[in-house]
Amino acid sequence: MKKYQVIIVGGGPVGAALAVELGLRSISCAVLERRTDMHRIPKGQNLTPRTLEHFYRWGIADALRSERLLPPGFPASGITAYGNLMSEYWFAPPQREVVRRYYFQNVERLPQYLTEKVLRAKIATLPCVDARFGWSAMTVTQDDAGAYVTATGPDGEGETLTADYVVGCDGARSIVREQIGISRGGTDFDQLMVLAVFRSRELHRGLQRFPDRSTYLVLRPELRGYWQFFGRIDVGEGFFFHAPVPAGTTRENYDFLGLIHSAAGFRFACEFDHVGFWDLRNAVAENYRVGRVFIAGDAAHSHPPYGGYGLNNGLEDVANLGWKLAAALEGWGGETLLQSYGDERRPIFKETAEDFIAGRIAADREFLERHNPDRDRGEFELAWKERAAGSGERILSYEPNYEGSPVVAGPAGGRCSAHGIHSFVARAGHHLAPQPLSSGQNVFDELGLGFTLLAFEADPKPFGDAARLLQVPLKIVRDSYAGGREQYGARLVLVRPDQHVVWAGAAAPDDTAGLWQQVVGR
Repeated sequence: MKKYQVIIVGGGPVGAALAVELGLRSISCAVLERRTDMHRIPKGQNLTPRTLEHFYRWGIADALRSERLLPPGFPASGITAYGNLMSEYWFAPPQREVVRRYYFQNVERLPQYLTEKVLRAKIATLPCVDARFGWSAMTVTQDDAGAYVTATGPDGEGETLTADYVVGCDGARSIVREQIGISRGGTDFDQLMVLAVFRSRELHRGLQRFPDRSTYLVLRPELRGYWQFFGRIDVGEGFFFHAPVPAGTTRENYDFLGLIHSAAGFRFACEFDHVGFWDLRNAVAENYRVGRVFIAGDAAHSHPPYGGYGLNNGLEDVANLGWKLAAALEGWGGETLLQSYGDERRPIFKETAEDFIAGRIAADREFLERHNPDRDRGEFELAWKERAAGSGERILSYEPNYEGSPVVAGPAGGRCSAHGIHSFVARAGHHLAPQPLSSGQNVFDELGLGFTLLAFEADPKPFGDAARLLQVPLKIVRDSYAGGREQYGARLVLVRPDQHVVWAGAAAPDDTAGLWQQVVGR
């Protein structure tokens, strides 16, 4: 029975990213992934600036960008059109560029299988990661001494692996989640959707009426707020297309070419590479942990590919959980720190699903029911113009934060929420915004694997002394309180390993040791 510190069930992008996060911290782990090859379906393309911060920290941001299929600098944003893509009513809504300055990295856009390729290549450089492709987890059990996974290899061989912790990153139909008895709930829209992948140079030429964009969203009254959605795979001929279809639709009984022509607003030749189906629903697990076993990514939460939240949320789970597992294994992180993973991440996804996905579908449905150019052209044009003007508000208001976390010294009455306000001010529970240092480096270049204390003309000694007593890894970064750093609004900023602020102030608190015990869950 081989022993690891962590067993990761599922080696898709979330599981692979967790292996990288742990491997860089010298935590021994096994990754069990039944696939030997990667799916070639171009899903999970839209990677946020926050996600790119993780790739930068893992040392593979440049490798990721080198795999992109779109030309460098090609906009990741999209077009929204009414009726079809040849409509006179369209606008190019602002997207994540409106919050770009609050993050250290820019967005990226590439198919999920290429993201996974980069992560697998990084795993291969980490000697403490045992990547077992072609292996399937069969059972997951645990007791006071450890957690156990029985697995079957590519040739039918069986083995039992043991670890301190197991993490299920094995997708929406997670075996791990089912075997540890976690239920899921959410919103089922009772709507079948099609995903078609195709090639067409004629569609590419037809879209040249618009400025360069990566996605094209079509709103139609009869679709009740559900989208028809084109996305570029490359610039020239590769596209994917999502749309609602009637229940009972199969590959054989439906005219998908006619559906695509209707959404585009003109006829064109195309070659299909893939046609598949998915159900429109949001689902979130009732909790993210049972004892020594955790779940992350689609195993914990899943939703339709509206807004690019899925893969990005899964990678944020990894950034949150990885350092906490390492802290517990290294002895300086307590039980409350482990439990805080679900306390922090579950409310974020629940609000994302309900407010930013289901809420957007409901808002689109209401808009299409109230405004129609065939009924009142002038009224519709005014409403459409107002919609275009306010289209960036949703991005601005999506600012996941952990103000209510038990391991954050947040404000009274704070809660963990997907709603927030982007700011350069260092606020407990919120993502740290980048700022330049006097050295010419950015703050993000100096953040350590453990905690980091930013000390701007203030005494860091109480923090350093207390951290040594508790054996908490701490890096101190000293600089002047100028050059943009004064925008943090605090001379001392304590940042945890996932770049979230846990405390900020003008001087060390009277009970610095007590603060440390809180933020490491002890």
